Amino acid sequence: MRYRFIQQQEGRFPITALCRALQTSRSGYSAWKKRSPSRRSQQEQEILVRIQAVHRESRGTYGSPRIYQELHDIGINCSRNRVARVMRKYQVNARPQLRYIVTTDSNHSQPIAPNRLEQQFTVDQPNTHWSADITYLWTGEGWLYLAVVMDLYSRRVISWSLRESLDRSLVTGPLESALLQRTPGVGLICHSDRGSQYASGDYQQLLSKVGALCSMSRKGNCCDNAPVESFFASLKKELIHRCTFATREEARSAVFEWIAVWYNRKRRHSTLGYLSPEQFEQQHSSPEMTQRAA
Repeated sequence: MRYRFIQQQEGRFPITALCRALQTSRSGYSAWKKRSPSRRSQQEQEILVRIQAVHRESRGTYGSPRIYQELHDIGINCSRNRVARVMRKYQVNARPQLRYIVTTDSNHSQPIAPNRLEQQFTVDQPNTHWSADITYLWTGEGWLYLAVVMDLYSRRVISWSLRESLDRSLVTGPLESALLQRTPGVGLICHSDRGSQYASGDYQQLLSKVGALCSMSRKGNCCDNAPVESFFASLKKELIHRCTFATREEARSAVFEWIAVWYNRKRRHSTLGYLSPEQFEQQHSSPEMTQRAA
């Protein structure tokens, strides 16, 4: 420990003075520096390099559980506790979660659907339970509004739309696209908040045409749509709050890359056993469903 302290202070104080203060010899310190690092120390450095690579690939967002799973899957033999210790020692940290605000315009006279989902977020078949919601992001040219449709089976974002206004097309567009991609059977439950866009006649007609059932959250209860709220929180923490978008087109490109390339295909999801949505579908779904999702 004394030699390590001297090494850390080199350049700030004379080595001779440091050795004298710590009651050790300069020759002993020089010999210590020439020794090869221990096998454990070498292993730690190898693990650190791997951890830093995974951390960079995750855009600085993965904590120790996801990094451990990534290392495990590529054959790196180390425990979860060791990964956590190395990350703490070398200050490899996931970015802290930031607060965000959700707003819903529920002051309208259109019919409100019952909450058919009832917070049953774990489902065993694809295309039986979807969830939809809206959020927003700021650009140098003004606001952009993002609407998504998620399959609760795999947490995959099937489709999304980025528009400059909160009109009905913001939500009908992604729903139409999702229905074309997945062709769900009769009885699909499509959950959302009780905002005017989701209660609109256009949106409800799209659901009725395919025999889908509308489900809506209770007033003021964001937990009723927790998976999409969690998705938006990750999007904001990992992308939106870390970037400044000069234009709406720049924001569209960044959001597309984050959802299509990172979130759906690569980002490990704790609810899915640390698989990405695409990996989960490939391992647990039929070949026909996987082809439609591609």
